[in-house]
Amino acid sequence: MQLPVMPHVPPMLAKSVKQIPTGDLMFEPKWDGFRSIIFRDGDEVEIGSRNERPMTRYFPEVVEAVLANFPNRCVIDGEIVIRDTEGAGLDFEALLQRIHPAESRVRLLAEQTPASFVGFDLLALDDVDYSEEPFAKRRAALEQALAAANPPIHLTPMTRDRAVAEQWFHQFEGAGLDGLIAKPAESTYQPDKRVMFKIKHERTADCVVAGYRVHKAHADAIGSLLLGIYTDEGSLASVGVIGAFPMERRRELFIEMQPLVTSFDNHPWNWAEQMAGSRTPRASEASRWNAKKDLSFVPLRPERVVEVSYDHMEGPRFRHTAQFVRWRPDRDPKSCTYDQLEEPVHFDLAEILGLRQ
Repeated sequence: MQLPVMPHVPPMLAKSVKQIPTGDLMFEPKWDGFRSIIFRDGDEVEIGSRNERPMTRYFPEVVEAVLANFPNRCVIDGEIVIRDTEGAGLDFEALLQRIHPAESRVRLLAEQTPASFVGFDLLALDDVDYSEEPFAKRRAALEQALAAANPPIHLTPMTRDRAVAEQWFHQFEGAGLDGLIAKPAESTYQPDKRVMFKIKHERTADCVVAGYRVHKAHADAIGSLLLGIYTDEGSLASVGVIGAFPMERRRELFIEMQPLVTSFDNHPWNWAEQMAGSRTPRASEASRWNAKKDLSFVPLRPERVVEVSYDHMEGPRFRHTAQFVRWRPDRDPKSCTYDQLEEPVHFDLAEILGLRQ
């Protein structure tokens, strides 16, 4: 492979802001998938990732689509996503399952849950290195490069109109998108630098603290608190964790939680006892990027309620790690149900990708 920009390149990043910024900016939906820079040189294709580990072997159908739709020699930044079974939204859980060590399983999943690639930046085309060009020029070149591309290769929507971007921010979440990205029109491509801006949805929920994990480096400190929300049937569902605390607070929490420590006998997650020391409480949702990570936990009586902030849900769970807001001693744990969660306006993913007019 001989390209003006060679693998591996860490992708350019975005910093979080609370409001949609103003200025000479170009707005795009924020896709919720695997960030991937794809390199093509003739018959050679390599799919890079956020951590620079190649993902080529996990997505053979994307490789085939790249060979059929990309220019012969190019480097394109984008996101690998999987549409849900109805085709109306994204399915991140199905995407996680694609990182599998068995070749036979990889091939089967490529047929059962095929992935798509959404391109949003151009680093190189033929012998030209575009990384030092302003984004506005890179975007125009990308539009030309993918003008004839067919699904599952897509070009992300883009607008310079802040009012349109604000509309997208509220509408597109219903299709499983993660917010907005704002890119300075004159910015160059700067790997591993937070040059762009991301605006994500933020909501709050009251959750029951049902367990904790010990800090990986300090046995007398909390690593994370496990959160639950009650279903309509009365069972406590595992919805995520909070863990961004200063070390002093982690040690204080460890002491505070000890009176609540219990056995698994009467705990709502007593099914986790047999998995102690392994990947719990949701083994199937553990990170395939770190297969040896120990996710066992200490069960707590579900008596304390905490208010957390979150961006959006992925099925019944928080898509990303939630953030501590405040303790809620005034709340009855049984009142922490899914009814409190705001549901986004439904929006069809196919419309965003231009598959329906």
